Amino acid sequence: MAKVILGLAGEIASGKGTTAKYICDKYNGSAHRFSTMLRDVAKRLYLEENRENLQKISTVFRENFFDDILSSVIAKDVENDKHEIIAIDGVRRMADISYLKRLPNFKLVYIDTSIENSFGRLTQRGENMDDKDKTFEEFKKDHEREAELQIRDLKEKADYVIDNNGTTEELYRQIDEIINK
Repeated sequence: MAKVILGLAGEIASGKGTTAKYICDKYNGSAHRFSTMLRDVAKRLYLEENRENLQKISTVFRENFFDDILSSVIAKDVENDKHEIIAIDGVRRMADISYLKRLPNFKLVYIDTSIENSFGRLTQRGENMDDKDKTFEEFKKDHEREAELQIRDLKEKADYVIDNNGTTEELYRQIDEIINK
């Protein structure tokens, strides 16, 4: 079987990580996150792993090397991955999909959810140090940061759009339908 590579895009806390975990668990797949390499650098530099610092690191890489440097790293990781089903968590930019679409069997999946649902998920999970105590107004401002601005445009470029405003089971059903195609 040829690899199935699903690039997961969506705004903050839309369900990308949940989708990637489901793919790993149910399909014995693997997941690669854009933020992993950024978190690695933040840890090495003893910086707090918050959204602002990770976005600054991303900007420094892209401005000083090339715009799709993070995509090139992910693509190499995926090429070396022996799993048949692979999720790429955190596709954010047009440059990302331009690069990743070169991978055989790559499909872009956009996960759509309301800002209210996303906010509830974000504060509940507390993935970044600054998430648990974030106000709804701060969360809305996060959506206007540079790293988030192109995400909405990816919906139009997606091969599949998932509506994640329902239950987890409904999300899983939609993922199953995509993988079974």
